[in-house]
Amino acid sequence: MLTLQVIRRELQGEVVVLTLADGDGKALPPYRAGAHIDLHLTPELIRPYSLCGDPQDRQCYQLGILKDKASQGGSLAAHALQEGDVVTVSDPRNLFALEENAAHSLLIGGGIGITPMLAMAAELHAAGRSFSLHYCARSRSQAAFISQLENAPFAHRVQLHFSDEQRLNLEAVLSDVPPETHLYVCGPTRLMDAVSEQAARHGYSPEQCHQECFSAEVQTGGEAFEVVAATSGITVQVQENQTIVEALAQAGLKVTVSCKQGICGSCLTGVLEGEPDHRDSYLTDEEKADGDQILLCCSRAKCGRLVIDL
Repeated sequence: MLTLQVIRRELQGEVVVLTLADGDGKALPPYRAGAHIDLHLTPELIRPYSLCGDPQDRQCYQLGILKDKASQGGSLAAHALQEGDVVTVSDPRNLFALEENAAHSLLIGGGIGITPMLAMAAELHAAGRSFSLHYCARSRSQAAFISQLENAPFAHRVQLHFSDEQRLNLEAVLSDVPPETHLYVCGPTRLMDAVSEQAARHGYSPEQCHQECFSAEVQTGGEAFEVVAATSGITVQVQENQTIVEALAQAGLKVTVSCKQGICGSCLTGVLEGEPDHRDSYLTDEEKADGDQILLCCSRAKCGRLVIDL
């Protein structure tokens, strides 16, 4: 865990851009593009945010956080941070890394989904690798990071798409790239679904397509079942409208959670017995089929008893 200070706060539309640094000027742990950190806003309010700065800059971390109208407190607390405030963050974790052997990287960011793409573009540019970046937003006036992108040393690789001007033409974007291109997309579910469907039609393999969800709609309800935490020696009954995390907490076993939507992987736990009912967007289809892992914040069981490695 790191204790950092907000050294700069800038509001760009509905996005607050926070720059965090060590109070004594120490270098921060390194990270690769696509990484995120958990921001500890209160002891019970922990949220993951993508690092959007230049990975080569070890003196600060930069975050871009949208004020979400449906926020459960995370984005509102982040927007309340002011310059000089001290916050606790996790070391960087990367679930969305660039493929180093890609002939070309096609980056598509929608709305606040532009944040990991900024770090990716900086890393690819520094390495002299081939890439193109497409940024989609509702309008120029509402979009963050426009000035940064237009003045970046890789500005010639950036195309901006606004709903009230020129929309993204996926057919053209996915076609006008070299063979063996790797595709990275982050943004609203509708955009990611459309990109995935078009990419499949254009012959992109699953290995060439990478995406990161910032939010997901999950259904956590279902029939009650028993969970045995083998290492802790605790057995709980998970009720119909209760998550495994909530049931374990009532028994005194606290599980670290961040997104609470099955997208960040912070509550990933091994399964020793039983069949999970996966409700997450984190595990791959192959990993779900293996049945030896589960996201405790949203997934359930397809059987009456689940034994987990906790």
